[in-house]
Amino acid sequence: MSRRRLLSRAFSLIELLIVIAIILIIAAIAMPKLTKARMFAYEMAGIRTLHTINTAQAQYFSTYGRYATTLTELGPPAGGAASTASAADLISGDLALGSKSGYLFTMVGTPQGYTANANPQVYNTTGSRSFFTDQTDVIREHIGNEPASATDPEIK
Repeated sequence: MSRRRLLSRAFSLIELLIVIAIILIIAAIAMPKLTKARMFAYEMAGIRTLHTINTAQAQYFSTYGRYATTLTELGPPAGGAASTASAADLISGDLALGSKSGYLFTMVGTPQGYTANANPQVYNTTGSRSFFTDQTDVIREHIGNEPASATDPEIK
């Protein structure tokens, strides 16, 4: 094959640069949508985790006659021991430590009730909303950097 024919079948440097530029433009358009979709997935996981906490509290209440006061009480026992009121094995270990799926979880309980909050680990990256629930099983949302509370609107 002649050298001239071989060169005519290859890409020129200009053509390669144009293709790379087009790929970069497409990536620049797609990245914000990908980031927003990932943030939405983290928020949905935060809501589902609050549902898990509500379910775990209902099970804890039916077993021990009171609500758990901390996430640790709902979590797994150390060393594979049997579940007790101080470690009921109703939620996962990472949630019992207060972090799961891009959100930080806090819970304060009394024998008569509890409140639980889910706040994004990095605001506007893992979430733009915070969530709140209590023994009523209603989950509420707050759009913004502040934690949600009982006065915020419920999720529809």
